[in-house]
Amino acid sequence: MEVTKDLRDTNIIVDTKKIHDNMAMIKEMVGEGTEVMAVVKANGYGHGAVGIAKPLLEAGAKYLAVATLSEALELKEANLDYPVFIMGHTPDRLLHHIVEKDIAQTVFSIKQVQLLSQLAKEAGKTATVHVKLDTGFHRLGCIPSDEYVEEVCQMFEEDNICVEGIFSHLALVNDEENEKQYKLLCDFIDAVEARGFKFKYKHIADSIATVDYPEYRMNMVRAGALIYGMKGFHKGSLPVEQAMTFKTRISQLHSIKKGEGVSYDYLWKAEKDSIVATLPFGYADGYPRNLRDKGYVVINGHKAPIVGVICMDQCIADVTDIPDAKEGSEAIIYGDGTDGSMTIDEASKLADTNKNDIIARIPARPIRLYI
Repeated sequence: MEVTKDLRDTNIIVDTKKIHDNMAMIKEMVGEGTEVMAVVKANGYGHGAVGIAKPLLEAGAKYLAVATLSEALELKEANLDYPVFIMGHTPDRLLHHIVEKDIAQTVFSIKQVQLLSQLAKEAGKTATVHVKLDTGFHRLGCIPSDEYVEEVCQMFEEDNICVEGIFSHLALVNDEENEKQYKLLCDFIDAVEARGFKFKYKHIADSIATVDYPEYRMNMVRAGALIYGMKGFHKGSLPVEQAMTFKTRISQLHSIKKGEGVSYDYLWKAEKDSIVATLPFGYADGYPRNLRDKGYVVINGHKAPIVGVICMDQCIADVTDIPDAKEGSEAIIYGDGTDGSMTIDEASKLADTNKNDIIARIPARPIRLYI
C-alpha cells in the first residue's frame, strides 16, 4: 500500500533550509581545521534523522552521530554511503553489523576491539573506532590510568582496526570542572601519542560547549541541539533558528454550558457558556501531559488554551473567544513564536523540562513534512 503524506491532520513541518543554514553557521563558527559531528540520535531530535541527513551533510557535517545501532542502520538503509557514528554501546553479538555497514563505533575495551578486528579481517574490511574516556561523567568509557593507556595503545596495534578518534563528555557543572575534565582528556591523549600513536579526531564539546567554550572545541565538536535551533548556551551567541513547526486541525466543536466539564475527571469546568474544540493530538504524540491548563495552541492568530486532562490521542482547547474557529481550522502546537505560537523553549519552561526533551519525545506517529 502506498503511504501518502495526508493520512492525518497532525504533522511536523521541518524546514530543511533552516537545518542546513544552522549547520553552516556552526561550521563557520568553529572554522577550518575543526570538523562537526551532527548529532541525529532520537530520530534527529524528533525532526526525522533520514529526512535531515542530506542537508546536514551538504552543509559540511563530517559524521551523522546516533546513540544506537538501530538508529545507525536506519540511516545506512536510506543511504549506505552516509558516514554514521554510534556514540553509545553496541553489544558484542551485534558488532558484525558495524563491520558490514561500515559504521564508526565507540569503544572502551580491548576485548571489543579485538572482536571487531576479527570480524573486519574475515570481511576484508577495516573497522573504524573512537575511544571513549571517562573524565568524570561516569556514563561510558574508562577512567584515565596507566593501564588504560596500555590498552588503548594495544587497540592501535590490532589488525584491520582504525583508531580514528578519542572523546569524552563535559558534565558542564562549572568552569573549574570543565577545565579539569578537559585536562584529563588532553593528558591521556598526550600519554598515548607519546608512544607513537596519533588520533585523527579529538572531541569533548557538545552544543553548549561548542558555543560557550571555544577553547574546548579541539578538532571536532558534536553539535546536536544547535542544529535544530535550540539555544541552550549562556556565554556565547549563535543565531540558529528553530526548524520545527507542529500543527494540527480542529476535529469537532462543542457548545457547553457554564459549569460543564471536559475530559477525564472534569478537572476543568466552564466558567461561562463556552465553545471547546477537540484537537487530534495528545501525549502519545509527545505533547507533555503536564501542560494541562498551561499550554495553548494558536488558531486564526489567537491563543486557545488547552483545558482539561490531555488524553493519549486528543486534547481540548477553549475557542470561545476565537473568531471563525471551525472544524478543519489549523491549530499551531509549536511554532517559531512570530505568529504568537508556543516555541519549543516556552513549552520546555511550562513543562518544567529542557528543550531537547520536548522535541526528542515526539514519536514517529506525526508524519514529517519537509519543506
